Amino acid sequence: MAEADHGGADLYQLLGVSREASREEIAQAWRRQARAEHPDARPADAAAPGRFRALAEAWQVLGDPARRAAYDRALARERQPAARVPAGRIRVPVRRVAGPAGMTPPARVPEPPLRAGPVRVEGPGQAPRAGGWEKEDIRLAVLALRYLARDRGRPW
Repeated sequence: MAEADHGGADLYQLLGVSREASREEIAQAWRRQARAEHPDARPADAAAPGRFRALAEAWQVLGDPARRAAYDRALARERQPAARVPAGRIRVPVRRVAGPAGMTPPARVPEPPLRAGPVRVEGPGQAPRAGGWEKEDIRLAVLALRYLARDRGRPW
């Protein structure tokens, strides 16, 4: 995993430090290598940007303690020999799927139908429109109030 993620190169070898190097030693090696391999320092070298990116990635991984620990664990897993499994002792669970001509699918349990609750639908003119009341609507509402008030014997 670790070597596959980083182009097959060991990041410690890329920076030229040992696996037991401190963070300060790794930082010094990164600065030294980055100065030497920077694309501005080697304008005629077409491979310099790729080498600089590889060095920058090595610094990102090895400069962060959590990422360095994960990288070290991945290297340790790669270097361990694969465990041998005796032949004939592996049990693999097999899931059989019934074909169309085979078994019938299980019956579905009927569910109650979906029902909607009471719905109130208002006709046009019942509520204010998105733009608010129009002058005609206000005039009609005032006239209706005056008519109702007159029938009740109120002055207004």
